Amino acid sequence: MKWFDKDENLLLQRSFIFGVVGIAICLVPLFNGYFQFMNAPMGPLNGVGLLLQFFGLSIAIMVLRKRRISEQSKDKAKKMILVLGVALVFFFMVI
Repeated sequence: MKWFDKDENLLLQRSFIFGVVGIAICLVPLFNGYFQFMNAPMGPLNGVGLLLQFFGLSIAIMVLRKRRISEQSKDKAKKMILVLGVALVFFFMVI
């Protein structure tokens, strides 16, 4: 079954999970920069977090582009796009 054929609530739930995990992974290098927990390169970890955020953003955009969805799902998708877009801009500015 293709991703585009799945239920929009399931897709929004997956978008939320990918977005939250991506934000959490991007916060680890940020906290490590301030508190120096580990002396290890954090660039790849930050890249994985950004990749997960982009994937969550793409799923939310895919839900918004579907033809017949409810207004509630459309509003949720718009909010998810806004939150993940702001998070991506923030983490790009921090890098």
